[in-house]
Amino acid sequence: MTVLAESRSLEPELPAPRGPLSVRVISALQDLGLDVIAQDGTHSADPYGGDLQLALYVLYELHYQGFRGVVAEREWDPQLLALRRALEYRFLDALRADVPVQSDAERALAELLVEPVGYDDASVSDHLQRDGELWQFREFAALRSLYHLKEADPHAWVIPRLHGRAKAAMVAVEYDEFGAGRTEDVHARLFAGLMADLGLETAYGHYLDAAPATALATVNLMSLFGLHRSLRGALVGHFATVETTSSPGSRRLAQALRRMEAGAAAQRFYDEHVEADAVHEQIVRREVVGGLLEVEPGLDADVAFGVRATSYLEERLSTELLDAWRQGRSALREPLPSHTAS
Repeated sequence: MTVLAESRSLEPELPAPRGPLSVRVISALQDLGLDVIAQDGTHSADPYGGDLQLALYVLYELHYQGFRGVVAEREWDPQLLALRRALEYRFLDALRADVPVQSDAERALAELLVEPVGYDDASVSDHLQRDGELWQFREFAALRSLYHLKEADPHAWVIPRLHGRAKAAMVAVEYDEFGAGRTEDVHARLFAGLMADLGLETAYGHYLDAAPATALATVNLMSLFGLHRSLRGALVGHFATVETTSSPGSRRLAQALRRMEAGAAAQRFYDEHVEADAVHEQIVRREVVGGLLEVEPGLDADVAFGVRATSYLEERLSTELLDAWRQGRSALREPLPSHTAS
């Protein structure tokens, strides 16, 4: 499938701003005046609001694919980095205040293995499996594309910060995420196939303007943890959370797509994750987390924080999606065009 290769070779357009902070960032990247980089107002901004989360997302994207018309050198612009750091402090301080204190990584991860008995009315995957409609799954996929079209990229930043068996195991899991040497099996490419089957645009970053702040925050968390060596334990905690919860959730989503009679490519993405992530979960918990804490036991609380912060933001997103869908309305800022399956 060539659609992903083509779309990822093109830098996305800058999004529309959502408030004074994102106006400053986007205006600066459009070269409308560097004086807009002043950090005034960051301390009072809603740490989970659309303005701050979009500003952070745009700044982080400079380390990924960038934006059309923005020169690559702006990635390391000192003024942009200073503003980004102020926004990060605001976001991180809020997370540390809102996430329950948990210093035991093993216990935090063990809690993720406890699946609710029967139907979980707070779970997006349970809803989509049993009651979800195709338009809801399309919205879910559009939002998830902000991460899945660069799947595993944020976690790769932790590799040079690990040692011994933690590094070896992390590379092994990432190797699978990137297709185990086969371009057609790269997970980001598989997700593009899912999107195409659902009649969605596959261009990288296409649905940024449609994404609510809760969705941006889940993606920003990976970049925040990944870009800071001091947060390497938290990134490992995030990665372990993703791998631990992926297999059962993917099984439900694959069943939802079959019930909705989606295409084979759409089903393949989640089928792949059911099997692969069941194996990855064991490797990550025993070798990546275990190996990291064997060498750096002082990072135990950071790993636990990464687990808790990931779950906290995912729960906020799930609540927003389910509240909207159960009221029969779109959870996106811009509803998707209608789609008729061929």
